[in-house]
Amino acid sequence: MTLPQPMDFAGCVVLTGPTGSGKSALAIELAERYGCEIVSMDSMTIYRRLSIGTAKPTATERGRVPHHLIDVLEPWERGSVAWWLQRAQAAVQVIRARGRTPLFVGGTPFYLKAILHGLFDAPQFDPGVRAKLEAECAESGAVTLHARLKQVDAASAARLHANDTRRVIRALEVYESTGTPLSQLQTTWGSPSFTQNAGVAPVAPALRAVCLNWPREVLKERLAARVQAMLAAGWLDEVRLLDTLPHPPGKEAAQALGYAELRAHLLGACTLAEATEAIIVRTRQFAKRQLTWFRNIGSLEFVDLPASELNSIVWQKLTCAPG
Repeated sequence: MTLPQPMDFAGCVVLTGPTGSGKSALAIELAERYGCEIVSMDSMTIYRRLSIGTAKPTATERGRVPHHLIDVLEPWERGSVAWWLQRAQAAVQVIRARGRTPLFVGGTPFYLKAILHGLFDAPQFDPGVRAKLEAECAESGAVTLHARLKQVDAASAARLHANDTRRVIRALEVYESTGTPLSQLQTTWGSPSFTQNAGVAPVAPALRAVCLNWPREVLKERLAARVQAMLAAGWLDEVRLLDTLPHPPGKEAAQALGYAELRAHLLGACTLAEATEAIIVRTRQFAKRQLTWFRNIGSLEFVDLPASELNSIVWQKLTCAPG
C-alpha cells in the first residue's frame, strides 16, 4: 500500500502506556478540559463486537468526547498498520477543521511508532510464502515456528511472543522473501537516510507523546482487578456472541487478550478460574512487552504514577515546546 505523503501529525498529541494504566479515562478528562478529540491508537478497539474485553470506551464516554477509529471493522476483517495510518491522517484533518486538537490514545506500539517515525517500506505480502508458513504453523505449532524465527532473526524473535503467530509468520515471510531479517530492515526506521530512500514521512517536530508509568506491582494489581471487572460486566456473553457471527474472527482480531482463553472455557477445556488466571498472566506479560517497546521507541516522556493533578501534569508535558 502506498501512503500519501507527507503524513502530517504536527500539533497532535499522544497519550500512551501499557494496558490497564488508565489512558482512556485520563484522555476523556484531557479532551473535555482542553478541547481535544480522541483518535484511538489501539489495534483491537477498531473491531466491532469486541468491547468489554478490549476495554473500549463506552457509549456514554464516547458521547462526552468525539472518538475516531473505534468500531470501524468487523472482527473478520483485516486492519494493517498502513491501513490505520491512512485513516488516522484523515481523522486528524477532520478534527483540525473543527478547530480542535487531535489526541491519540492507545498502547499499540506499531501504531505509535508509525506516528512518531513514519512507516518503513516492508516487502509486499507474498501469498505463497505465507500460505506455506501458515500450514507449517498448523502442523508443527507456534512454538516450533517461533524457534525457527529465532535462528534467522533473533531480534524479532525476542520481541515477539510465540503466540503472536501473525507477526511471527510475517517476520519469517520477510526473511524468506528477501534474505534479510525484518529487524535489520527496521533498524533504520526513522533515520534520515532511510526516510530519503524509502519515502518515509519523518516525525513532525512538534509532536509530543507521554507514557503513563505505574510501579510494577501496582500495575499487576490493576490488571488483575480489571480482568475481574470485565468478567463481571459480561465478557463471557460477549465471547459467546462471537460464535454466532456469519464469519469467525480473523487472525488480527483473534489476538485480542483473553478471548481465546474464555472460548476454551466455554468449550469445556478449562474451568473459569483457570481461564481467568491464564488471562491475568497473559495480560501482565503483554504489559511488560509494551513497556519494553515504549522504552526503546524514544521520543516519549514518562509520567510516574500515582500523581496528583495528573491531567495538568500530562497536558503540560504534551504541549510545552520541545527541548
